[in-house]
Amino acid sequence: MLSVQGINQYFGASHTLRDVELSVGGGRIFCLMGRNGVGKTTLLNTLLGLLPAQSGEISLAGERIDGLKTEDRVGRGIAYVPQGRMIFPDLTVMENLRVALAGRRGGGTGVPEQVFEFFPVLAEMANRRGGDLSGGQQQQLAIGRALVLEPRVLLLDEPCEGIQPNIVQLIGEVIQRLRSEQNLSVLLVEQKLPFARAVADDFAIMDRGQIVADGAMDQLSEELVAEYLTV
Repeated sequence: MLSVQGINQYFGASHTLRDVELSVGGGRIFCLMGRNGVGKTTLLNTLLGLLPAQSGEISLAGERIDGLKTEDRVGRGIAYVPQGRMIFPDLTVMENLRVALAGRRGGGTGVPEQVFEFFPVLAEMANRRGGDLSGGQQQQLAIGRALVLEPRVLLLDEPCEGIQPNIVQLIGEVIQRLRSEQNLSVLLVEQKLPFARAVADDFAIMDRGQIVADGAMDQLSEELVAEYLTV
C-alpha cells in the first residue's frame, strides 16, 4: 500500500534520512522503532510532504506521490496523527473533527459515526473545548480527526506517549479493528515495546537515519532490542 524507496533527506548539512526503504502492506500494522533522534518523525513528515526529500520515491497504492503537495497526498488517502496531537484547543471537539472534512476523500459533509463508535468520549464531550480535555481524550480526538478523512494509510507518531494504560489499550484495539474491518494500513512510530509487540505485524528499526533491521514482528530479537532500542 505504501512504498518508500531510497529516500534521502537533509537538514542543513545534516544527512537526516539515508536511503530509507520500507513497505507497508495493505491491512498491515507496521511499527517503526528506534531511539530518540534517529529520524523516525522526520520520515513521517517527509512521507506527508511537510519536509522535502532530496531523492527517492514514495508510492501509495502504486501511484507515486513524492511530487505532490501535502494536501494532495492527504487527498490520496494518507492521514497523520503527529506527536503531541496538535488539536485546536479553542475549538470544540466537534469543530476539531469537522476541520478534517475539507480534506476528506470523496467529499462528505458529516463526521462518520464510526469515529464515535471507536471513541465514545468524543460524542459525550462534543461541545467541550479541545484544550479542556485530558491528554488521553485529546489523543482520541487527534486519531478521530484523522479517521474523518477515511484514509487508506494512517501515520501515528508516538500515540501512547503520556497516555494512561486504559487509553493505550483502547488505541491498540482501535488500530487492530481498523486493520481487520477496513483493511487500513498503519505506519506506527512507537517506543513502548510491549505495545508494539501486541499490535504490529511488521517492524523496522532506524538508527542514524537509516533502516538497520526489519521483518515480521515475531522476528524482533532480544539482541536487536538491546543493540538499538534499549536506553
